[in-house]
Amino acid sequence: MDWGAIRTIAGQEIKINLRNKWMLMFAGIFSGLALAVCYFGLLTAGSSGIQGFTRTTASLLNLVLYLVPLVALVMSTLSFSGEKGTTELLFSQPVERNEILLGKIAGLFACMAAATCAGFGSAGAVIAARAGSEGSTRYAMFVGLSLLLTLVFLSLGSMTAILFDNKTKALGSALFLWFFFVLFYDLLAIGLTFLFKERTANLFIFVSLFGNPVDLTRVSGLINLGGTTVLGAAGAGLMKFLGGKAIGNFALVLSLAGWIVAPLLVASYRLRRADI
Repeated sequence: MDWGAIRTIAGQEIKINLRNKWMLMFAGIFSGLALAVCYFGLLTAGSSGIQGFTRTTASLLNLVLYLVPLVALVMSTLSFSGEKGTTELLFSQPVERNEILLGKIAGLFACMAAATCAGFGSAGAVIAARAGSEGSTRYAMFVGLSLLLTLVFLSLGSMTAILFDNKTKALGSALFLWFFFVLFYDLLAIGLTFLFKERTANLFIFVSLFGNPVDLTRVSGLINLGGTTVLGAAGAGLMKFLGGKAIGNFALVLSLAGWIVAPLLVASYRLRRADI
């Protein structure tokens, strides 16, 4: 593995995406929404003003779970299913295909991480100046979770683009993955529980958590916020089974890492055998 080649490809991917209006729009929109959330998050309580780090983190949770997977899937799919001539030129270079895969993923991640951190950073600076630093550690941990989720869906998007030669099919499949994991998966899991007895249904719900990176991020975020009580008896059972909050959170993060590696292995296998 030539790490120099990977860095070169990643650098080129960064240059391309810095000129990409969609990436710039994401950075601007995410920053604006993060600032809006930290200011207007108290409206449900009948007031407005800058809220603290903990409340802002809780308010940003759903925004991240909806927006970040969508942008990561679309950007990685478009990157790996670009113009045919450009793709052929890249793969004709004297570098391994795995190096191209890792380089493009690294470049995309660097751009999305910069855009995401710009949003979190602008909101965090305002909160620290106006509401103090209490809860900033949890806020920083949530930023890390968001970056992990970004990497998961960049990995899934690259796999989708490589599995489908047609750009339209690849983009449609990526949008289906977003719909499935973000909107449909939980409804499907809850619906299937009606087919089982209570004890089996509880076990099924627990196991199904690890089949969705969005749910893994949501539960890990709630654990960091100390909000497992909102999960009721299921949350208490989860913490008991996993051995407490610290070990439980580690298991969830480790599962997210698995969601990064598995699609990359599939993409690497398909890429090595593809006729480009």
